[in-house]
Amino acid sequence: MGGCLSKPKPVEVKVELTLLDKEREADAMSPNGKASPFSECRPNGALGHCSDDDTSATFRPSHKPRDYVEATVCHVKDLENGQMREVDLGTGRALLIKEHGEFSAIGHKCPHYGAPLVKGVLSKGHVRCPWHGACFNIATGDIEDYPGLDSLPTFQVRVEKDRVIIRANKQALQTQRRTKAMSKCSAVINSSTGFSHVLIIGAGPTGLVCAETLRQEGFTDRIVMCTTDTHLPYDRPKLSKSLESTAEQLRLRSAEFLQTHDIELFTEKEVVSVDVKTKTVTFQDGFKMEYRKLLIATGSKAKPLNYKGKDVENVFHLRNPEDANSIARLASNKNAVIVGTSFIGMEVAAALTDKAHSVSVIGIEAVPFRKVLGEKVGKAMMKLFETNRVKFYMLNEVSEMRGHHGQLKEVVLKSGKVLRADVCVIGAGSGPATAFLKQSGVHMDSKGFIPVNKMLQTNMEGVFAGGDVVTFPLSLRNNKKVNIPHWQMAHVHGRVAALNMIGKPTEVKTVPYFWTAMFGKSIRYAGYGDGFDDVVIQGDLDDLKFVAFYTKSEEVVAVASMNYDPIVSRVAEVFGSGKTIKKRDVETGDMSWLIDKGSQ
Repeated sequence: MGGCLSKPKPVEVKVELTLLDKEREADAMSPNGKASPFSECRPNGALGHCSDDDTSATFRPSHKPRDYVEATVCHVKDLENGQMREVDLGTGRALLIKEHGEFSAIGHKCPHYGAPLVKGVLSKGHVRCPWHGACFNIATGDIEDYPGLDSLPTFQVRVEKDRVIIRANKQALQTQRRTKAMSKCSAVINSSTGFSHVLIIGAGPTGLVCAETLRQEGFTDRIVMCTTDTHLPYDRPKLSKSLESTAEQLRLRSAEFLQTHDIELFTEKEVVSVDVKTKTVTFQDGFKMEYRKLLIATGSKAKPLNYKGKDVENVFHLRNPEDANSIARLASNKNAVIVGTSFIGMEVAAALTDKAHSVSVIGIEAVPFRKVLGEKVGKAMMKLFETNRVKFYMLNEVSEMRGHHGQLKEVVLKSGKVLRADVCVIGAGSGPATAFLKQSGVHMDSKGFIPVNKMLQTNMEGVFAGGDVVTFPLSLRNNKKVNIPHWQMAHVHGRVAALNMIGKPTEVKTVPYFWTAMFGKSIRYAGYGDGFDDVVIQGDLDDLKFVAFYTKSEEVVAVASMNYDPIVSRVAEVFGSGKTIKKRDVETGDMSWLIDKGSQ
């Protein structure tokens, strides 16, 4: 039946916030200021109207009164329009929201990493996570922008004698997440059948969100995901931040989940060719599969470096949990060298400082992160690393890896400097994993990226592509074709591709959002700052409490911050609404127009 795996063994506060000017007049809208393409919004619960978590969960057993808790949480005048409050119901907490004179209550934690949503941004019928920018509809709890897979539970709200009362399912209060209802596959199939209505190459967030969205939208035909990986889909951004995590700890969905929802996963299956004329995919083992719709979401592969000593062991490109675990083990009380100042390389360097005897970073530029975050922010981050015992060898490259009995012992730089090294991690950039498409007829550019339109369609009918492998028109930058290899964007692409596959025309409309974490500190970033010509800094770089506005031709095109939540999510809302932020607006130092006054 559908849902089989290919392998016989299963793998198993309160803060003040308000709305921007004029937002009080806008009804439930998406981050882009238009009716969300990702949801069909129901009205908020009006005074005395119920918004019940029982209307939207996947499974509906008969609930008994003892399954619920009811509590008076505040006076009706305690919250003004545009305010949020985290409230305690005794057996758990909920987020109470008042917008347009109506109350609603939803889960208070972002299902992605558990961020307190009360510290986020309430705007136009949704709340945006302060950490990573996911958006949730305040009436339905549905996820409207990413990252993350699950939605939020909703709870009944009513007003009696000016008291606001919430009635909530106890289990929903504990889980703080809700999986949307999904259909099942109606076809009788087995894993050896050589046809799938939808074939997804890649099992990262683009592929997984696509598969789940199809089921959520009532798609009942066969869905197959294939991956070269040995594991179920997992949280790849955590690899470089938490090196000792296992694949099971990082997994996004269990084998049972995929089986329950008839999403088949073929692991250790490499695609070697695609024939778009016969709609057939050929795997390395010779197995062929026909498809009706194809999604290419194979992600990135590490760029090779030229140096002597390619046969020396304990040199890694961080690609999977086994690599991460090996790096952590080999670096313990030993000497670690990181080649490249990419975000992944720098995150690994930070993660190793409390394990390794020494950590050295080699970079071809003078300052890490300069191209993305600018020289001032890059220098501040460099100083943070140096404070944590990391040594930098900048404006340098690797000439040779020297080993002893096959094991890495030294890294030789082109400057002649020789570094002691027991383990080396190469984080010097990546490119699209699309070599298998060379004879397919699917158009690729000179770098191997697949150009797609706003609906993620390639030049071939029925073939879609998303995530790291594509260039797509970014509405935020006047439909400039861009490649954005971010976790959040990969989720968005998965949903958009799924909706277009089933004839629900949907365009990519989102604000790019990414983050990095080092030494317990996070940088959040929203927008698209490629080609910025100036950076306006507010706050204190030395104290690592700052906001950086990236400008191009007198317009703010991106923002980054550290220890300044939820300002990046607030700016993302402004970008999403279609409004322009001028350079002069952020040069004054007065950010009262961005900082909220309303949540409690």
